[in-house]
Amino acid sequence: MSDKDASFEDKGVSMSFTKQIRGWWQSTALRKELSKRKAQFLLRKRVARIAAGGEPLRVVIGSGDTNYEGWVMTDLPILNALDRRDWGYLFKRGSVHRVLAEHVIEHWHEDEFCAFLRIVRPFLAEGGFVRLAVPDGFHPDPAYIDHVRVNGVGPGADDHKVLYNHVMMTKLLSEEGYDYRLLEYFDENRGFHQLNWEETDGFVYRSAGHDPRNAEIPLSYTSLIVDTWPGSEDSGFYV
Repeated sequence: MSDKDASFEDKGVSMSFTKQIRGWWQSTALRKELSKRKAQFLLRKRVARIAAGGEPLRVVIGSGDTNYEGWVMTDLPILNALDRRDWGYLFKRGSVHRVLAEHVIEHWHEDEFCAFLRIVRPFLAEGGFVRLAVPDGFHPDPAYIDHVRVNGVGPGADDHKVLYNHVMMTKLLSEEGYDYRLLEYFDENRGFHQLNWEETDGFVYRSAGHDPRNAEIPLSYTSLIVDTWPGSEDSGFYV
C-alpha cells in the first residue's frame, strides 16, 4: 500500500469515527430532549389539576432535593427559570401565586436575574409574589462572607456570580418595576432586621429561625430574604 493510499485510509477511519461521535451526541441530545419534554408534559398535567381544584399554585425553582408539600418543585432541566418558553409551556399567564427561590439567583449574573423578573412577571397571579433568599453580603462574619462570596470556599460558591446586599437587591428590584418587602437582612452597620413571615408563603431553610447552625451561635447563618411583586411607583420599605 502506498503512502497516499494509507493517508486516504486514515482519513476514512477518522471521518467514520467522527460520524459515530456526532451520531452518538445527537442521539444522546435527542434522548435528553425527549426526557425533558415527557417530564414537562407530566408536570403540566399536575399544574392543570392544581388549577382545576382551585388551589393556589406555588412553585419552587432550583428545588434540588427538597420537597415541600403543596408546592410544585422544579429544577433544571424541566424548568429553566431563564427560558420564557418553559414558563409558557408549563404555566398559564396570571396563574402562579407564589414563587420561591432559595439560594438560586446568586448563581446568575445580574442581567440574568433582571431577565428572570421580566419573564416571571406575566405569570404571577393577582396578589402573587416571589420570595427570594440569597447569601447576605452585609453579614458581619468574615468567615460567612468567605464561604458565600463569588468564588468562595463554601459548597457551590465556586459558581456564585453575585453577592447581594439589601441595597443592591432593592435598587435592582425597583429598577425592574417591582415593589418589595424585606424580611431578613443585615444593614451596613452590622444590625440585623427581621419581620415575621409565613412559612406557607415559602419556607426558607437558610434563615435566622430555621438554620440549625443558629442554635449554637445565633445569626451565624442567615440570608437576605425579600418578598417582591410587580408593583406601583412605591419602592417598598425597610424594617
